[in-house]
Amino acid sequence: MTVIRTAAAGLALLLAAACTAPAPPRSEASTAAGTVCAAPRGAPGAETATTIDVIEQAYFCILGNYYSGATLDARSLLTAGFVALAQELNRNGRDLPEAGMPALTGDRKADWTAFEAVYRKITDRVPDLRDKLAVGTLEAIVAALGDNHARWAHDVKRPPDYYDGDGYGLGFQANVNGPQVGGNPGVALPPLFVTTVQGGAARAAGLRPGDVIESINGSAPFVDGKATPAIAVLYPEYPDARPVRLRLLRQSTGRHWSMTLKPGLYQRDLAALQVVQSKLLDDSIAYVRLRGFAPDSANRVFKAISRLRTGRTLTGVVLDLRGNGGGSPTEATRLVSAFTHGKATAYLCTVDAKCETLWTDNTVELLNLPLMVLTDRSCASACEHFSSAVKDLRLGRLVGTRTAGVISGPAQPYLLGNNTSLSFPARHHLGPNREVIDRIGVPPDHHVPLTPKDAAAGRDPALAKALTLLNK
Repeated sequence: MTVIRTAAAGLALLLAAACTAPAPPRSEASTAAGTVCAAPRGAPGAETATTIDVIEQAYFCILGNYYSGATLDARSLLTAGFVALAQELNRNGRDLPEAGMPALTGDRKADWTAFEAVYRKITDRVPDLRDKLAVGTLEAIVAALGDNHARWAHDVKRPPDYYDGDGYGLGFQANVNGPQVGGNPGVALPPLFVTTVQGGAARAAGLRPGDVIESINGSAPFVDGKATPAIAVLYPEYPDARPVRLRLLRQSTGRHWSMTLKPGLYQRDLAALQVVQSKLLDDSIAYVRLRGFAPDSANRVFKAISRLRTGRTLTGVVLDLRGNGGGSPTEATRLVSAFTHGKATAYLCTVDAKCETLWTDNTVELLNLPLMVLTDRSCASACEHFSSAVKDLRLGRLVGTRTAGVISGPAQPYLLGNNTSLSFPARHHLGPNREVIDRIGVPPDHHVPLTPKDAAAGRDPALAKALTLLNK
């Protein structure tokens, strides 16, 4: 597996995870069709076809339960859905004279009735496209929220020979709520380069850390310093995984060359997949890498530090959260609680600014150790919850690059009538100082980006800076 970075934005192009909170939904709002938008209870049955009735249920579920559902202009959802509907017709060469957007008035129920009437006329004319049109319409309605923790999870039918995953050997970070390329690829800065090679086609092709990716299928990853859609080719979703042509530069030798990477299965490094890894540095500093806020991850961090503390006096902790896509907000709060008690770690707020305070868990034993936290553009969601608490509460210092800015709020799941899951936040996240972190990220106290030369030489400047600060 090859992990790629941008020079000044860290892992700005890795996949960032969206967390799903276990909390129950705010309400069980009945839709106009009389169906209920409710939290899943037990394992759902087999998925059935997506229909206009399922789309209706999702539409009213969003309006009744989403963070800003009460104030949302529902016309934006229906317009986005109809745009997708028209585009799918056009892609299939089946455009229809009746496929025009109905007039919308702002009355949510009346607008839905108008939308549904036209939708049914269209799908009656092209019954063979009914499934495609329904899926595309519902995906677009959810995407119109513009919320990085909103997702509709449904099965995508893949052919038996299709490989979906890290087939190029290019670094992926997968998650249950769907991928987002770095959360905010627009903040990525050139160059795009390899940081590690762990297997697959990349290793077979002789890629090395520090190799700069100059073009992807003939297109530059950056134009005028801004990230282009070409980068997304390296993170394909079904059905887009296919051989990719790269143009590369090895700065140490000045060599330019091209290669084609073909997707395929390869053996992963099991150690690199461990949620928690730890080691002793400089004889007295505990280094702990946490790859995600999985259940019980905070306890595993505490146990790792305790083992390193046995028989010696520790002088500090370096917590490496680079590439941490998030997970459980509860675990993030518990980890913060090892460094302070009696403090607010975050706020979860409704659209009318009514907020729930998330307090530290004072049953967690304090570590009483200086703390350095390594962050990058793939530190997202619960990782940003933790990082913002460390920064705002002055519990330690952040070293590396800004976090992803993918923390709209904990997503809550709702079961739809075809046994698919719709999830989105009922409340939005604010940091301990009541600041918005979503789409912005948490800036480090010490900005220490990785360069291609660092990667080629095996250097980790952010870790080196953290150790220097602890050893002062």
